[in-house]
Amino acid sequence: MSRRACIAALLAACALAVAGCGGGDDAAIPGADPSRAQEVSDTYGCGACHTIGGLRDASGRVGPELTGGDGHRAIAGRLPRTPGNLQRWIRTPQEIAPGSLMPDMGVTERDARDIAAYLSSH
Repeated sequence: MSRRACIAALLAACALAVAGCGGGDDAAIPGADPSRAQEVSDTYGCGACHTIGGLRDASGRVGPELTGGDGHRAIAGRLPRTPGNLQRWIRTPQEIAPGSLMPDMGVTERDARDIAAYLSSH
């Protein structure tokens, strides 16, 4: 195989690997249960500030709409939108963006994981 063919094959393999990553938004979150999203939203009052597709009583307009595919590529304009960063933001928004309208709500690790999984899949 020529050097040019090897480089082309390597670039093609890299392109396929990157394309399969999907940017992280729809990556599965190990141990998460997105079916708990309604319960979690009700517990913390997420819908008072956010519209969240598929959840009843989640039609707030203070914060951004939290429907998957909403075009948000960054969290609070600071962090790449990945499942891990989304969980971190849900748990400690004031640590990431002090003074943000998003309050620290005392969200548990499990609840953050479950709501992040729901938001990443919708």
